[in-house]
Amino acid sequence: MPHTASRYLAEGPRVGIRHFTYEDGAEFVARARESKDLHQPWLFPPTTDAAYAGYAGRLIEDRSKAGFLVCEKDAGEQGGAIAGFININNIVEGGFQCGALGYGVFAHAAGRGLMREAMGLVVDYAFGPMRLHRLEINVQPGNAASIALARGAGFRLEGFSPDMIYIDGAWRDHERWAITVEMRTAG
Repeated sequence: MPHTASRYLAEGPRVGIRHFTYEDGAEFVARARESKDLHQPWLFPPTTDAAYAGYAGRLIEDRSKAGFLVCEKDAGEQGGAIAGFININNIVEGGFQCGALGYGVFAHAAGRGLMREAMGLVVDYAFGPMRLHRLEINVQPGNAASIALARGAGFRLEGFSPDMIYIDGAWRDHERWAITVEMRTAG
């Protein structure tokens, strides 16, 4: 079923962002399967209905996470087609007011600038209604597309962490990128 603009938390000229629902499972899983060659070895989104239910459940029910589906606004008869996702994980409130972003684009939408537009929407939403102060992105150094997205969204490189995150059977090095609300309003 197409998703109308009224269901978006925020929208730009070409995309809208909205929260995950359990009903998105079939489309999300199909898109993830179609995008396996694009995602791996960097990312492993759920490719089965059961895996999606668990993944979406954590994003829907856990207050330390917020999941956003990136949906194309003008997709003809497929209006609202899911183009990708951006999640804010490890949200810490109090004096920290920070979260860590994870994201992925689906193959049919790659290279079209949709994720850059969506990243701006998510950052604005995080610094606005969510009242976060800082967002971080941890990226494997060889993932040029992800680094370009972070840089293009105004994140700054803050450091390098060897053996930081366990992905695809090994501990992987990551670059640490971040943005604060002050950087966003100044830039």
